[in-house]
Amino acid sequence: MQDVVEKVYEQVVTRNRGEVEFHQAVHEVLESLGPVIAKHPHYAEGALLERIVEPERQIMFRVPWVDDAGQVHVNRGFRIEFNSALGPYKGGLRFHPSVNAGIIKFLGFEQIFKNALTAQGIGGGKGGSDFDPHGRSDAEVMRFCQSFMTELARHIGPSTDVPAGDIGVGGREIGYMFGQYKRLRNSYDAGVLTGKGLAWGGSLVRTEATGYGTVLFAQSMLSTKGESLEGKKVLVSGAGNVAIYAIEKAQQLGATPITFSDSSGYVVDEAGVDLELLKQVKEVERGRVADYVERRPGARLVTGGSVWDVPGDVALPCATQNELNGDAAATLLRGGCGVVSEGANMPSTPEAVEAFQKAGILFGPGKAANAGGVATSALEMEQNAGRTRWDFATAEAKLTGIMADIHDSCVAAAEEYGRPGDYVLGANAAGFTRVADVMIAHGIV
Repeated sequence: MQDVVEKVYEQVVTRNRGEVEFHQAVHEVLESLGPVIAKHPHYAEGALLERIVEPERQIMFRVPWVDDAGQVHVNRGFRIEFNSALGPYKGGLRFHPSVNAGIIKFLGFEQIFKNALTAQGIGGGKGGSDFDPHGRSDAEVMRFCQSFMTELARHIGPSTDVPAGDIGVGGREIGYMFGQYKRLRNSYDAGVLTGKGLAWGGSLVRTEATGYGTVLFAQSMLSTKGESLEGKKVLVSGAGNVAIYAIEKAQQLGATPITFSDSSGYVVDEAGVDLELLKQVKEVERGRVADYVERRPGARLVTGGSVWDVPGDVALPCATQNELNGDAAATLLRGGCGVVSEGANMPSTPEAVEAFQKAGILFGPGKAANAGGVATSALEMEQNAGRTRWDFATAEAKLTGIMADIHDSCVAAAEEYGRPGDYVLGANAAGFTRVADVMIAHGIV
């Protein structure tokens, strides 16, 4: 059966040349599925592997817009509608210069299994643009978002495809896109986008959900060893939405987060991150981590090396893909790290994952550990469909329950396929079987 898996991977590389992140994501999943295919050969006989690695639909389009000086710009827009076996496509939109078809494809592929693990009836998709909102005025961002949505609107809908935010896409961008969608469709389809403002269909806890969920997953992993986050020193990368709320939840659970970062460097605050100051700098002022250091006695900015050079007990990579490589993993392990819970999508390289697994530490892959964001997006869709709104405690309790269920599903699958404690195998096997069984039920479509 391993030959079957290798053949499918070779086909993916041949058909998707140059899309290295997509190749990496597919390889990570397929190499876990050998025991699953061996136990359930009908998956291979039905070409489930070949079908699940091929997107159902790939959309790429031109996005022209005009800046404040009157200059015309042209960006590319993408939407990969990867798999709808379990429900409407669901996944974020990323606005960043690094965005290309391969990046979006990798994110969409990961989203299939992440969404399946939530057990909320949502398929996998992803989208975005190589537009960079950083440094642009609100008016420029609005004009770009309106142009982007003018094309995207024809491909999405509450029962078809429900985008959300991701890197570079927050409440401002979602608002502009929703306004244009409503204008084009003449319909207040609140469930067509998630991550909305609270005044117009958004859900409490959605902002916090990915970061909270990442920490809750780490706590669940620690509980299998009879431990908790209480008193642990936590390393966090990133300084965006995921990182900020991972820091918040870690503090609530008695841990001491001491780092965060952005493209200008990383901050070490041995006294523990001043969360309110960090929120002021990043969420209100849209500033840089250096601005935090200027106002925080004892904090220091490091512009060389890696945040993973700092000794700590728990690592939460919350920035971007492949930010934590094999060398950084070795440094983390030497520094005493015993838990890694991924807040970003595929932030650890294959070499890093291998190092963590060989060392026998607790490693939570992103498709499981950071599923809290999409889980709460699905809860937002549920509230929109019922034209209701839950309070913070209700939404957080539902998120906490979902993250516990995801953890337990990974544990059970890893045990079923002979690798207890292997959360990578557990997440991939549990997510794949849920999707594959429904694909079989739907026939060859």
